[in-house]
Amino acid sequence: MKRSAGVHRRKRLEPKGLSQTVIKVGSDYYIRASSLTSRRTTRVLVNGESFAVFDVGGDILETPDEPLGFFHRDTRYLSRFELKIAGETPYCLNSYASEENAQLRVNLSNPDLTLHGGDLELARNSIQIERNWVIENAALFHKVIVRNYARSKVAIRLDFLFGVDFADLFEVRGFRRRGRGVHCEPEADASSVTFTYQGLDGVRRFTSVVFEPAPERLEAGHATFAIVLKPDEMQELETRIVGQCEDAPGSQPPLRFDDALARRRAEIARYEAGWSKLTASSEQLDWLLRRSSADLTSMIRYAPEGTFLMAGIPWFATLFGRDSILTALFALPFNPALAVGTLKTLAALQGSELNRERDEQPGKIVHEIRGGELAALGEVPFGRYYGSVDSTPLFLWLLGRYVAMTGDLELAEQLWNNAERALEWIDRWGDRDGDTYVEYLCENRHGLVNQGWKDSFDAISHADGTLARAPLALCEVQGYVYAAYVSIADVAARLGRKEQADRLTERAACLRSRFSRDFWLERERTVALALDADKKPCRVMASNAAHCLATGMLNREQAEALAERLMSDEMFTGWGVRTLGSDERRYNPMSYHNGSVWPHDNALAAAGLARIKGRRGVLRILDGLLGAARHLNTGSLPELFCGFPRDERMGPVPYPVSCHPQAWSAASVFMIIQAMLGIEVRGFDRTLVIDSPVMPDWLDWIKIENLRVGDGAISLIARRAPEGTTIGIIERRGDVKVEVLT
Repeated sequence: MKRSAGVHRRKRLEPKGLSQTVIKVGSDYYIRASSLTSRRTTRVLVNGESFAVFDVGGDILETPDEPLGFFHRDTRYLSRFELKIAGETPYCLNSYASEENAQLRVNLSNPDLTLHGGDLELARNSIQIERNWVIENAALFHKVIVRNYARSKVAIRLDFLFGVDFADLFEVRGFRRRGRGVHCEPEADASSVTFTYQGLDGVRRFTSVVFEPAPERLEAGHATFAIVLKPDEMQELETRIVGQCEDAPGSQPPLRFDDALARRRAEIARYEAGWSKLTASSEQLDWLLRRSSADLTSMIRYAPEGTFLMAGIPWFATLFGRDSILTALFALPFNPALAVGTLKTLAALQGSELNRERDEQPGKIVHEIRGGELAALGEVPFGRYYGSVDSTPLFLWLLGRYVAMTGDLELAEQLWNNAERALEWIDRWGDRDGDTYVEYLCENRHGLVNQGWKDSFDAISHADGTLARAPLALCEVQGYVYAAYVSIADVAARLGRKEQADRLTERAACLRSRFSRDFWLERERTVALALDADKKPCRVMASNAAHCLATGMLNREQAEALAERLMSDEMFTGWGVRTLGSDERRYNPMSYHNGSVWPHDNALAAAGLARIKGRRGVLRILDGLLGAARHLNTGSLPELFCGFPRDERMGPVPYPVSCHPQAWSAASVFMIIQAMLGIEVRGFDRTLVIDSPVMPDWLDWIKIENLRVGDGAISLIARRAPEGTTIGIIERRGDVKVEVLT
């Protein structure tokens, strides 16, 4: 993927001076994770371009090395917001996000308090404080309900301590700036404080903090309320925090918490209505399906071209070509509209010129879009950055799969020029030396050294542990190109472009044949991770090879040999498939890409195993990830976790600065369900094929409602039975046929 949060994402950023949080490693920089990060439990809310990260008590603590705060478009508009009762931090009883991820709820109580003299005057747990947070329209809303459970009247003081640093997200990640803009003097009245920052990019940014009712005392950074409550009496306090940028002011947010929450819930309900509904007899799987759907819904972004999904929170709250495409691909039969919005948005940003600062070439699909001050100044190159080698073939693969599943030739015609430009990029710029393989070489000295999904500086190595030298041809990228050729050839044929379809089919066959010769490692029974600048294969066992299974790049014999090795103890931890085999020189189960477990990586492995009827391997992956989700945080899947062998007593080991929620991780379970049931949608034939379905012993049934098949839809239930898995039709809309193969 992309990466640079905490220990991960080693981008070649070379700031003028290094802060204490940035460490030089070889020719690259990475950002050190604070030890606090590994010890703190956080809660996250997301809505469009805005997100907030709190501690478990609902506070935003002012810590330099942690991503706590309220962020909008890569800028932190609130860096501190703490609640105190009589000057003390309240006890946290529990905190949780609502099931649809619209609201964070926190239950607190008072500690033992000495209110006036030296004696104990208010015993602990006499006062309940319920905190509620919601994000709506680039504004953060806070509602506090204070209730007195003591048997006498209580007079207490509530304080809110708040601050704004307008830090760029890259600063929060540890990047040392050359200089900063000007923080203007805050402006306060009886109920509000406004903070203003004049950025070096010429843009003024504002944060307004508004209290309702007005506090007894208010100054910049501190609000005090005097609360007097009779027994069983309660009082509500609200705060509205609005972050604005003068070059994109946005529309007026609602004024009150309840209005904001109602609006947010309505937005979520509208979007969820476009999804198929999956339910299961297993409480754990059913919960994972619900949480994954909620994670995906929370990260929806609306663009003029349609909806797409941001990559992950907190580090990647924006469009990423690779992530957004694979997420849409995983969810394709359950929400085809997501693919449409993703494809149209990326087509609108397709490369149009040679620009080394952005690693851009004509026809290339964008990697990353950033909107903060540092990107605007060019201090980081990611304002609009094209440094991914795989986004372009993945764009074509998604387009081809979408058309095959839906029969939507209108979109194919609309995006055909973009498809041809992407194909031209593969020929002219992707294949740098004419050997049929797509390679990458970073053109910008501040950009990404490695430009596949494993983009850590040390992710691509030889068997002896030495780093491979670019230009590099990654094995999975060749698989994506093959899948792009095959799927777009079918689209071309259906559009009446027979000669073009024939050429693409021929090129796919040629690529597959050469790949078998140059990448397959017979002794190791796997695919070379990459070919280096000298065309020398990287003879290491890595999960990238599983992507070649998913794209159909290997012949049957090779695929079965690789599948066996993927499910061996060297690669399979019990929680999932590792990124790098445990016998390899660079193996480190705590690393970002050299031994960790990534759910999206496992989803592609499951899809590959399903192609060769390796459904038992699919079930092992499902069981592993489901067990991991049960142990990890909110019950859904994070970006990654450590690759230690499975131990039921302790669960999987978290990766300290992993994103959560993460789009392609949340979508992974939907791809694995497709692999388990052998689902294939043939839109032009209005046919749903279910090929050799299997179910684990712990699952009695799984139901899928409103599954799109061409211009129709179907609802069905799969049941585990002694004779195998049975399929029952619940409802059919349109002329939809079902074929069950055994």
